[in-house]
Amino acid sequence: MAQSGKYLLVSFPTSIVPSHHRDDALDAVSATVSPENGSVASFAIPEFKIGTLDALVQQADELAKLEGSCQGVVAKVGDALKNILEGDEAQIERMKVYLRTFSWNKVKYRADKSLAELIDLLHKEAASIDNDIRSKYSQYNQVKNTLATLQRKQTSVDRAPSPTTNSNDQANSLASVIDPRSIVQNSEYIETHLVAVPNQLVKDFLKTYETVAPMVVPRSAQLLAEDSEFSLFAVTVFKKHSLEFVHKCREQKWIPRDFKYVEGGKEEERKEVERVGGDERKLWGETLRLGRTAWSEAVMVWIHILVLRVFVETVLRYGLPLDFVCGLVRSPSSKQADKAKSNLEAKYSYLAGNAFGRDKKGRVKRDDPSEMHAAGEGSADYTPYVFYEFEFQ
Repeated sequence: MAQSGKYLLVSFPTSIVPSHHRDDALDAVSATVSPENGSVASFAIPEFKIGTLDALVQQADELAKLEGSCQGVVAKVGDALKNILEGDEAQIERMKVYLRTFSWNKVKYRADKSLAELIDLLHKEAASIDNDIRSKYSQYNQVKNTLATLQRKQTSVDRAPSPTTNSNDQANSLASVIDPRSIVQNSEYIETHLVAVPNQLVKDFLKTYETVAPMVVPRSAQLLAEDSEFSLFAVTVFKKHSLEFVHKCREQKWIPRDFKYVEGGKEEERKEVERVGGDERKLWGETLRLGRTAWSEAVMVWIHILVLRVFVETVLRYGLPLDFVCGLVRSPSSKQADKAKSNLEAKYSYLAGNAFGRDKKGRVKRDDPSEMHAAGEGSADYTPYVFYEFEFQ
């Protein structure tokens, strides 16, 4: 598994440099991060239509919740892809390239729309992606589990004596292990009973099965199948004492199994496995294609939501007129990302006003950050600049 790396999406007012030029401001941010902690690239953010201050505060909260929801969709689709493909590193690398070369999709999300319209559109897209992948992945898993059950019936004997199998499934599940020559058929007086005996009781069964009920045919017990828990025996009994024999078996904790031989049962099982196997392969391909598309689209929606969060927070933090620079910091590890963040925090603490100060040794201290509008609802950390951290898993 390739390292995913950490990303920091940051925004600063251009006033952090004397020239107030965006390129100079980005260079200053890059120098502060320092090359050993990560690389910094310009991240273009359009200027959107700004409403009232109250609307912006409410939209900041909505975007925080929406981003959390969208991250959940990305993670869910990613897990589905890993389960059917055991990871998809090439897909993740393409998304990293997309992020580094990001530009706002002006066709799908026109910047002349209001922020409320854009938020609603992104919310609907995230929900649609979530519903589509959930439905398809559930369908695939259902068929996959059905196929596994059918294959297990053909390749192992544990299903033969299972006490939990219902009577309707028993005839089907035993078809591939029962030799019709072991079963007495079309007799007026005698019939064969199948009995699943726990392995620890087999010796006792063989000693006593002939005497638990009248008219059990001596030495008629035949071992048909066995697994780690049960052994399946065929026992021949006169019909008029069959009910008593079945009752006594249950008393002894031997489990009677219903079975009616059907000509061609094995062939029917084989055809069923082939049919379900074909369905499984088809759904695997469909789920893979949908998963890859859904993951890409979910990430794209997520990044657009992040862009709106940065924009709204930038307006709330730095005010109007807008004059800011946004940068994407890519750090190889969490430790280096923390160092980059710490460097930025130390140098630009003055942007937070009274929220940040310095002690006698020049170290950054925080007076009361709880009163400030934090970068993202629910965030435990307050930074003096607009900041969001994320990664691809």
